[in-house]
Amino acid sequence: MAAAGRGSRGSLQRRRESPRPPPRDGYGVYTYPNSFFQYEGEWKGGKKHGHGKLLFKDGSYYEGEFVDGEIMGRGCQHLTWSGNTYSGQFVLGEPQGHGVMTYGAGGRYEGELCRGLREGQGVLVDPDGQVYQGSFHDNKRHGWGQMLFRSGDEYEGDWIRDGRQGHGVLRFADGSTYKGQWHSDVFSGLGSLAHCSGVTYCGLWINGHPAAPATRIAILGPEVLEVARGSAFTLRVQLQRDNGETADCESGRVLRISAGVRHVQPPALSEISFFKADEGHGEKPFETPFGFRCLSYPLACPTSLRPGPRAAVERADTNSPLSQGEPGPALDSGAAHGQGDTPGHLRGDSPLETRMESLL
Repeated sequence: MAAAGRGSRGSLQRRRESPRPPPRDGYGVYTYPNSFFQYEGEWKGGKKHGHGKLLFKDGSYYEGEFVDGEIMGRGCQHLTWSGNTYSGQFVLGEPQGHGVMTYGAGGRYEGELCRGLREGQGVLVDPDGQVYQGSFHDNKRHGWGQMLFRSGDEYEGDWIRDGRQGHGVLRFADGSTYKGQWHSDVFSGLGSLAHCSGVTYCGLWINGHPAAPATRIAILGPEVLEVARGSAFTLRVQLQRDNGETADCESGRVLRISAGVRHVQPPALSEISFFKADEGHGEKPFETPFGFRCLSYPLACPTSLRPGPRAAVERADTNSPLSQGEPGPALDSGAAHGQGDTPGHLRGDSPLETRMESLL
């Protein structure tokens, strides 16, 4: 009797430990032995097949199509640990094909995926609202694509592993445009930058900066010209680098000229004095680098709009007129730092200024 009793308890324990088999066919709810998974939906031959919902104990879930026990077809997946939600095509439990991924950290992707990673053509909106449309590989921007930065800058061209590399065009929000080669997300190689101020640099770029920028406007000829009041005069200038060589790669800069009236004490018996006639304007003589004092004198008369002494500026080379600014781009979206971009060293707000004293 004792032996029979022990056998009966053993059979009861085995029955308690044996998992309940899943439903065979039709609709049913099944909790798996480890209790982390629960499935509710259609069954066929003891396998999940048709439409159903797979719940995870941490709150994650998948709802959609199943084939022979596998997640296959169209469905929606939410992962609690990342906050990501994906809706689209699945193959063997992974997002694959076309779908929409909404990221818990912000941003959204719509396009092609492979094994859960961005692969192929798609549109990615990052948490800052910047938009990339183009090719992806291994979850990164790779191939040809377009990007609109939050600064308003737009890039169109080649990408390699999330960086601009190859050939591309960057259109800045201020109207400036760079066309040429890129490497590691900065201007590198041959390219041209047409700045909104009118300055143009066309040539070699190294690490985001012009390889041979102009640093000064040199005057070819005497620095001091003495001309009669109301007469025309001509200047010949040239863009040069630090070593004195001509900066052929750059054009579009503007030459700023200062004209003045030489401060000369008139004879004691003279009845006419320019300085006495100009006292009403409140101008005071200023020192010049040329060893004499001058009074400011406009090159165009603001009252009559008739020109005073005129300056005809000619280049010693064949480039177009020069524009004001310092050479060398410093990019912010991207050319130098990778996100929204704006050229800084070719701006027209810090002119290369040449002072000419017109002695009238």
